[in-house]
Amino acid sequence: MSLPALTAVTPRWEGALAGHLGRSEQVHVARRCADLPELLGCAAAGVGRLAVVSVDLRGVDRSAVATLVEQDVRVLGVYPPGDEAGRHALLRWNVLAVVPADASAGVLDTALAALLAHPTGAVTAIQEHPGVRGAGSGSGAAEMARLADSARGDTAESPPAAPEPTEGHEPQGRVVAVWGPTGAPGRSTVAVNLAAELARTDRVLLVDADTYGGSHAQMLAVLDEAPGVAAAVRAADQGTLDSTIVAQLAPLVQDQLQVLTGLPRADRWPELREHAFADVLQTANSVWSWTVVDIGFCLEQDEEISFDTLAPRRNGVALTGLDAADEVLVVGTADPIGLQRLVRAVAELRDHVADPPRVVVTRVRSSAVGRNPRERIREVLSRFGGIEQVHLVPEDREACDAALLQGETLSTARPTSPARLALAELADAVAGRTSTGSRRGGRVRRRRS
Repeated sequence: MSLPALTAVTPRWEGALAGHLGRSEQVHVARRCADLPELLGCAAAGVGRLAVVSVDLRGVDRSAVATLVEQDVRVLGVYPPGDEAGRHALLRWNVLAVVPADASAGVLDTALAALLAHPTGAVTAIQEHPGVRGAGSGSGAAEMARLADSARGDTAESPPAAPEPTEGHEPQGRVVAVWGPTGAPGRSTVAVNLAAELARTDRVLLVDADTYGGSHAQMLAVLDEAPGVAAAVRAADQGTLDSTIVAQLAPLVQDQLQVLTGLPRADRWPELREHAFADVLQTANSVWSWTVVDIGFCLEQDEEISFDTLAPRRNGVALTGLDAADEVLVVGTADPIGLQRLVRAVAELRDHVADPPRVVVTRVRSSAVGRNPRERIREVLSRFGGIEQVHLVPEDREACDAALLQGETLSTARPTSPARLALAELADAVAGRTSTGSRRGGRVRRRRS
């Protein structure tokens, strides 16, 4: 039985490819789409189960490919002959099978056989072959490798080299997501200073992914106009992202600490597509020992109510950050309103993460909660939220103001601040290391426009 296929190929190559597909015994052409919106609409309507898409079709990017995969549509990528950058882009978008636009009927059938033998929706690849990308183990992957080898003579191409991890570091880092409820609980302060403390022993990438109000550029005196995270996501969408590009977009603000700054204006949130953002985190995770992600407070998914499954999701980046995180920190503030919001936030987070989060309470002071604030806070969180483990950061407004004014972290601006020492202990707990007692500040390097 042949599967219905959709084609969305630039006019120069569309006729010949449609002819080859029409003579194939594996698929039949159900619809020849003129552009990307028509292709996505047909896929959503269930018209086709396989899509032949050219990399130079206007609007095609990683998000479009991910949308097709989510709708259980297999994707065969097509690139102009000799366009190595286009082939690399398709592979980076997790397209399982790619062929040149002038491929013969035999090569096309080989790629189709390999693609149809692969489990639907399995897009995580660990091995690449000329023309076909294999994944995992088992008969499907083995068949893809065998078929790809048989086509080697017609498609003598080599796969793109993966970025090399930094020497002396593990090839797989860890992602820490810092989240908290509405009301400015100190989420960005915790994220920035946690990253600075982790950078005492490891390379760290700090990512400002708050789609409601990025602040890391101002906090660290990075005056570049171009938002780092938006540029990185755009490169991921275009299939050109690698560790070198991420490093170029992330200025060094302290020894071993780089930062991808956030959006300068909140209305630019549609630029941060979640599938591409996931690629940014994956790329960072292969090089940096730690990736600390500061995400926005809102986790609502109201886009589903609009019945437009292709609409960009403002909170998609936050949900992607939580999904990619090895550990989640929930930040609340030490006052009656902040503690109430924190208890509800921890309950809300259980719908999005499997492991219990690490709870952090900032601005701990007796004037807001009464005498013995530490004991009172622990008692409230235990009684109303079932939270037994909590990290407390004392109020130190003067030190935080000085750090913000100087565009530095607490470890540099006020190394002996009680708030800084508490955050250093938090970093030790996250890293699973014994506190050394050494709390010297790091040397700051800023890049100004």
